[in-house]
Amino acid sequence: MKTEKNMRKGFGLAGKIAMFCIGLVSLVLISCESELEIQQSYPFTVETMPVPKELNRNETAEIRCELKSEGDFDGTVYTIRYFQYDGEGSLKLDNGLEFRPNDRYLLENRKFRLYYTSLCEEAQNFIVVVEDNWGNMTEMEFDFNNAGDEETDAVEDSLSVQEGGAL
Repeated sequence: MKTEKNMRKGFGLAGKIAMFCIGLVSLVLISCESELEIQQSYPFTVETMPVPKELNRNETAEIRCELKSEGDFDGTVYTIRYFQYDGEGSLKLDNGLEFRPNDRYLLENRKFRLYYTSLCEEAQNFIVVVEDNWGNMTEMEFDFNNAGDEETDAVEDSLSVQEGGAL
């Protein structure tokens, strides 16, 4: 009799453990989705090498850029555009394509070079925007002063002193 009671207790404990395992597996299977989630959109940045702070008229500055993404999805497409809000200049891609303000252009490589040419004798400021087809974007702002501004100011100061002395 004693062995029969021990056997019943043994089956009872084994049965409880088996039921617990079955319940646990059922919960895990129910909570899983049958569809796989594939991340398509990854945040990215565009890193640039240092650029000169001053440009004379008709002088060109090279802007070396590298697009760095936290992940890579085969269907991601990047575009680039720019907007100049001060001064006058032109911006070209390394393949010779000259940008028009606010027009989007396909960015074919993750490493690329931009060439900005100053077309005025004033300070120039513009924004370059890189976007992907998933809605992510990054902005880069560039500011160039005219390298001759200090010399022009000195000449203007000396002229005003000469004019003032002549009165």
